[in-house]
Amino acid sequence: MPPKRPKSGKGSSGSKRKSKGKKIESHVPKEEPDDDDPDDIFPMVLTSATQQLFGCRADEDVTGESPYKLLRKDDIVQDMKKRAAVSDFSPVKQTVLDYPEDEILLVFDRDFLYGQSFYLVLTPEAKERILHPPKPETAEAEVIENDAIKTPEPRQWISQGSEQEIENECVKETREKLCIKFSRVRRKFGAPVCFSDHNADFIECPSYKDSRFSIKQMQRDCGLQAVPTLQSSSAQTQRKVLRNIHTQYTPRELSDEDKENIHQSESLRNFLKTVTPRVLHALQQAEIMDEFTDDRKALSSAAKDDDSNEQVYEDLMLVRVLANRAYTKDKTIRCINWHPTIQGVIAVALTERRETQLNESTDLTVKQHFILFYSCKNSTTLLLLEGPDGIFAFDFSPSDPNIIVGGCANGQVVLWDISAYVTYLQGTQPGGKKSSVNTDTFASDDKDKKTPVVRFCAASSGESVQEAPITDVQWLPPTFEVTKTGEAVENKNKISVQFVTCSPCAIMFWDVRVSKQWSSWASGKKHTTAHSVSETFKHLGRWWKPLFKITPPMINTRRDYSPLKFSLEHYTCTDDNTAGTTDDPADGESSEVVPDYSQLRTRSAQTLKPLEDVNTRMYVGTQEGVVVYTDWKQDNKESGHLHNAKSLHHGVVNTVQRSPFYKDTILTIEDWNFAIWKEGVTDGPIFTSPTSETAYTAGCCSPSRSTDFFIGNEDGSIEVWDLLKKTKEPVQVYKHVIKARITCIKSWSATTSKHYYLAVSDDVAAVFVFRLPKSLYKKESLGLEKFFELEEDRLKDFQRRVAKMKKEADELRKKGETNKQIKTPEEQKEEEIEMKEYKEYLTLEENILKGLGLWQAPAEA
Repeated sequence: MPPKRPKSGKGSSGSKRKSKGKKIESHVPKEEPDDDDPDDIFPMVLTSATQQLFGCRADEDVTGESPYKLLRKDDIVQDMKKRAAVSDFSPVKQTVLDYPEDEILLVFDRDFLYGQSFYLVLTPEAKERILHPPKPETAEAEVIENDAIKTPEPRQWISQGSEQEIENECVKETREKLCIKFSRVRRKFGAPVCFSDHNADFIECPSYKDSRFSIKQMQRDCGLQAVPTLQSSSAQTQRKVLRNIHTQYTPRELSDEDKENIHQSESLRNFLKTVTPRVLHALQQAEIMDEFTDDRKALSSAAKDDDSNEQVYEDLMLVRVLANRAYTKDKTIRCINWHPTIQGVIAVALTERRETQLNESTDLTVKQHFILFYSCKNSTTLLLLEGPDGIFAFDFSPSDPNIIVGGCANGQVVLWDISAYVTYLQGTQPGGKKSSVNTDTFASDDKDKKTPVVRFCAASSGESVQEAPITDVQWLPPTFEVTKTGEAVENKNKISVQFVTCSPCAIMFWDVRVSKQWSSWASGKKHTTAHSVSETFKHLGRWWKPLFKITPPMINTRRDYSPLKFSLEHYTCTDDNTAGTTDDPADGESSEVVPDYSQLRTRSAQTLKPLEDVNTRMYVGTQEGVVVYTDWKQDNKESGHLHNAKSLHHGVVNTVQRSPFYKDTILTIEDWNFAIWKEGVTDGPIFTSPTSETAYTAGCCSPSRSTDFFIGNEDGSIEVWDLLKKTKEPVQVYKHVIKARITCIKSWSATTSKHYYLAVSDDVAAVFVFRLPKSLYKKESLGLEKFFELEEDRLKDFQRRVAKMKKEADELRKKGETNKQIKTPEEQKEEEIEMKEYKEYLTLEENILKGLGLWQAPAEA
């Protein structure tokens, strides 16, 4: 029997310690002790020496979170032998000696549940119960557990007649299965298999009518749910499989009596009582704060703008990627143009890349240079225009789109005539039968059907070939022509026969007609042309030279500017100038009929009517970053040859484009900024953009909005600018739409689908066709003209203030020089005193340096 334990009464010291000490949760069960303590627990008090000896110091070795300590039975016995009655374990000496295990559990009773700070567990069962207490289980948990473990028993199925409906709806096989046998001719056993290449990107899957569903079927019932919202969608292929289905257009409704019964039912009232508090709470929370607000968007920089009418821009949609590795390898695109009359046809000019040009000296292979015509409908290469060298720029004739002029890298000007290949571009076969142009027409695996190659039919003479490449070319409109002196005269032919080329050496004007001095000699000369070369411009021969040329000179220097891009005004003649177009029908042809250029002759300027309202001035972007406003009319004595030159750019000017909406507004782009110029304002641009962090490489105006234009960056991004919304930054930036450097950007509007497209070329000769979102081509608000007027007034005011400040500075300088010549006696006296003090300082410095031995006598002049 264990020794008798003291009663668990609340002592003064125990109650005081319990009231003042912090209450810390213990792993000991927090149950109120009974009047009689358990027989297997003995409360006891351990002195500090005992706690130090057995390593059970209160709140250090044992705490409220870890109150358990296992004591070795031998250590307790040794303590009782050594300390005898003084030992704290002497009251339970016999119980310890009779304990069956080697370790006895000692528990730190911080909350004095049994009246003392420690209690000793006297039996192994109690130790196991305290160290591993059983989990509490309620009656409800037992019931749930029993229900979960209990296996459900199937009930007896009672037929309600539904099995007959299920049997009727089941699909059963009523026909015999088909047996198909595949065989091969015996003579083909073991024969080699011939494979051919096929472009996997353009495999078509045409729709067809399935013969298996040609049997007439009876209508059958099927369950559908009528919904108020309808949606119509379509697929790329036509659905030829017919199905018998029906749709219930009017939903079935309950009768008025059933509705009234439902409204008066007790279940509906209970439901409303349950749901009403939650609905009111949700409505209250919605009034306090909108829980559907996008916090990330609200914290962005775009949300900080106070403009509540800010437009949300959509992403560009990639429609097509055009590339033909057979011709674009190691090449880049210098110029792209949409065909002016055939929808969805785009032409790109290819040149050698810079890395390839550096290795040309060691490469002896003959390289071909082409202009590629792509079809945006199926990404096929329709036509190839071969040139003598890489083509930097080309342009379609405004009167006849089949005539194309191009400028080469070697400075040579060439002409092509593609009249015989219009059927290829339009998607029609030479036989006249209409069919869609697909990859099978020009497939590379068929040797008999290849992409047509058109050679140039005229080229400039070797004497006119310049050392620099032709960087820009543009046809003159059919409303006028120019003489050798640059004077604008009427064009009785009413077809474009002249064009302008630009190179770093000069700006040249060309004529495709035969001059009088060469007409008699060329008529008796026999021309030999290649088999596939058109004879449209055979009269030009090898002596074709420019009409005249101009070179913009620099101010106060003997050097000339290096022009790269230019823009001239598209002149439209008035009714007075159109009179007399049919005076000489033999010399002119209608614009609808392809003219015979060999029968056209240049006329004397004396027989033609001069046009005074033609703007003979042009904007020229140079390699030095200077925008030159010059006049090609060489006998203009009033304003001189060079009108104005402004060096506002910091790099090469890569774009000079006139606005399609305002003919007197020009956009110029260079490496780090862009500017807006206005015709007639010679003091500078009316608007200049901030400096960009990424280099600009190309740009173009929007085809639908006069306020917008697009700029391509070196990292493959596209910036959208809207001058009426923001002038310090673009309104939208499409980051890295392509992975390479952008070289050209050209916009186009489709008349059939009323969509607007953007063709973007990169440095690896790939063309990406994007469709513009509606936010970028819907009608803009009026006000751009007012913006230009304000910017023009600002520029004039700035120039006026600069002139005023310069004038005042000149007056102050002149006044200072006058005052310097005439000095007052007081000023002369002050000057003498200063000179005397300066001499004394020099003498003192000389004496000090001599004393230190550092003096060096100055050399005599």
